[in-house]
Amino acid sequence: TTYMPQCTATATTIAGISGISGAASNQLSYPYDITLDSSNTLYIADRGNNRVQQWVTNASSGSTVAGQASGAVGSALNYFNRAGGVVIDSAGNLYVTDPFNDRVQYWANGSMSGSIIIGTGACSSALNELCDPYGIARDTTTGTLYIGDYSNDRVMMFLSGASSGTVVAGGTGSGTGSTQLFMPFGIYLDSATNSLLIANSGANNIVRWVIGASTWTLVAGSSTGQAGSTATLLNAARSLTLDVYGNLYVADTWNHRIQFFPVGQMSGITIAGVNSVFGSSSSLLYAPYAMKLDIQGNLYVADTYNHRVQKYTCL
Repeated sequence: TTYMPQCTATATTIAGISGISGAASNQLSYPYDITLDSSNTLYIADRGNNRVQQWVTNASSGSTVAGQASGAVGSALNYFNRAGGVVIDSAGNLYVTDPFNDRVQYWANGSMSGSIIIGTGACSSALNELCDPYGIARDTTTGTLYIGDYSNDRVMMFLSGASSGTVVAGGTGSGTGSTQLFMPFGIYLDSATNSLLIANSGANNIVRWVIGASTWTLVAGSSTGQAGSTATLLNAARSLTLDVYGNLYVADTWNHRIQFFPVGQMSGITIAGVNSVFGSSSSLLYAPYAMKLDIQGNLYVADTYNHRVQKYTCL
C-alpha cells in the first residue's frame, strides 16, 4: 500500500504574525527556509530580517541565534545580508547561506558571531565563490555541504572544511536542457541513491541529479520549463523534501500550494493551500518557499509572503 498523508485543511500559525512583516521577536519578514532539530524546535531563515530565529514548540516568540535581533543588515561576521537557507547539525551548530554577501556562514551553537566557511563576498563562478546562494543541504555522515548557487545556475559540493568546491550539477549556463539548471533554489540530499533533488525554480520542475552524473532526470513538473497549475505542472517551486517512504513534497510557490507526489508518480495532489489562490486565512498560503516534515509526519510550511510558519497536523 502507498502512504498518502491526511493533513488538516487548516493550519496553526506557530511562528510570526499572519500578514504582518516586522522585526520584533514575535514577528518574521519573508521567511525563506525552515529546519527542525530532534526536539522539533524550529529554526527559521528570516530573510527580510537578516537573521535566524529559533522558535521552541508552543512559544509565542522566537530568539535570534544568528545575525542581529534588530534585523540590521551587514557584511561583518555577526551579520547577514538576507538569510537564505539554514541547516542544523546534531550538536546544534548552524550552517546558513548569506545570499547577498555571496557566502555561507557557520554559527557554532550559542555563538554570537559566525565564521565564513564558503565564499569570499564576491559574486563569481570561481570554485571558491558563490553568487546568491540560497539552498543548502548537509551530509550528516561526512559533513559535506551542497549549495544551491542560484545565480550561477549550479549546485556546488564542498567537502567538510574545504573552501573550494566542485560543481556537481549544472554550471553549463542557464537553461532547461538536461545538462543545465535554471535558478536552482532548494536542494535535498537523497543519500540512499547518492543523488540530489533540486528545486529548479526557473524551469518550474524538480530534477534528480545523481552525484557524478552529467545530466538530470525529471521528477516532477515540466521537462521544457513550462509553468502551470495543473496536477502535473509547477510554478517556480522553491523547495522540496522526501518522507521516510520516499514520497515527494514540493513547495509549489507561486501556485500557493504544497504538492504531494507518491513515489514514481508525476501527478501531484494538493495537501496544503488552495491551488492558485493566495490569502492569509488558516486554509490558505501566500508564496510558500519551504516546508519540512517532523518525525511524526506533520507538515511545517514557511508561508513566506504571509510572514509566518504554518503547521499542518498530518496522519
